[in-house]
Amino acid sequence: MRLWSDEIDALRAEARDAVTQNFAALADVIGDRSNPPADRDERVKQARAQMAKVYAPSPDAIEREIADVPCRVFVPEGRASAVYLHFHGGGMILGAPEMSDIGNADFCRRFGVAVVSVDYRLAPEHPWPAGPDDGVAVAEWLLTKGADEFGSDRVIIGGESAGGYMAAAVTLRIRDELGAIDHVDGVNLVFGVYDWGRSPSQRGIRPHAGPDILDPDGIAFFGELYLPGRTDDERRDPAVSPAFADLRNLPPALMSVGTCDHLLDDTLMLASRWAAAGNEVELFVAPDLPHGFMAFPCEITRRWGETTYRWLGERLK
Repeated sequence: MRLWSDEIDALRAEARDAVTQNFAALADVIGDRSNPPADRDERVKQARAQMAKVYAPSPDAIEREIADVPCRVFVPEGRASAVYLHFHGGGMILGAPEMSDIGNADFCRRFGVAVVSVDYRLAPEHPWPAGPDDGVAVAEWLLTKGADEFGSDRVIIGGESAGGYMAAAVTLRIRDELGAIDHVDGVNLVFGVYDWGRSPSQRGIRPHAGPDILDPDGIAFFGELYLPGRTDDERRDPAVSPAFADLRNLPPALMSVGTCDHLLDDTLMLASRWAAAGNEVELFVAPDLPHGFMAFPCEITRRWGETTYRWLGERLK
């Protein structure tokens, strides 16, 4: 089994150089996490303030409530070809839709889709299942009212990191609770967390020792806040961890991850089980690249962008 082509393999040296050259700058952006505050709430407060510094809000975004959930919306001129339901990252305790404005505005213009990015509730104030509940509420509204509001009830769901988890969890609940999986044309899952029981790579057992913006301590902290009081086995409840769910009768998926990512195993497990269940899945593995690999410009990340655009275009035919 090969996870990337000879062409991608030939680009690895450039990718490693890009990480070396840019990792320090990225570390400055995300802040020093080597000595976090002992107080839980202060740690969350500092992390949220640090992440907010990287938001790049777009003037084209529209803030509105959908199903009583705050959302950030981009609309094309005329009728939308589909609705892209997006979820931001941040470990289920950080982040906001504004952090994805650049990419979401580009998707809207490039494909003529309406983009709805959900400002779902975060832990520790709102642990599981508050975030996914918000995502399902917005999804149900789009499936029933999207055609009248945006011109289409076709939905593609996607997200990055915790947003990838949200996208997978909401997709499963659309199938199981709403009975409307036939309205979901595809799922774009970018380096998500799908095993809240902490996969080997989450615990630090990775095939590549390169630098990463995630670490086992930080991942454990996210889990403690999002799923308080649960053991690792309890966190593998299929209702919590998509990698352990029944994955039959799901839409085509694009799954992407880097080999330095502490969430590598989550994507490899979900992708293989998604395919074994009889669904279409395309897997993009970026060798030598970490979590958040799009922050490291190189030919491999450019190829990933091309793959994503091609895959989305195919879903929108």
